[in-house]
Amino acid sequence: MGKTIQELTADLLAAPSACKEIKEAAQNYLDAVGKEGEAEAAKAYVAELEADIMPIDGLIAFAESDMGAKVFGADGVKNVLIHAKERKEAGEKYCDCPACAACEALLNKKDEILK
Repeated sequence: MGKTIQELTADLLAAPSACKEIKEAAQNYLDAVGKEGEAEAAKAYVAELEADIMPIDGLIAFAESDMGAKVFGADGVKNVLIHAKERKEAGEKYCDCPACAACEALLNKKDEILK
């Protein structure tokens, strides 16, 4: 059995690669579950998930950029590029860092979040 929305959201909150905006949307959603305002928080959460997940082509482009070299370092960027290109060849659509993996799993439960 897969993880619950709450468990995946906890994974997202714990991910070092998750940005401030997605962490705020995630926490706001968790705080609103079962209360008035849950629907609005859920919509905002899903919108942020959709905005923040990194498409594999975006990851490749970032890794090939000067900023990517600064973030990952000379050796790290090579590894990221190899990994990202292997994922793309395998048909994967998104980055699989902890934040993006949680985003993808949560987006697969989008209908459940927006219930």
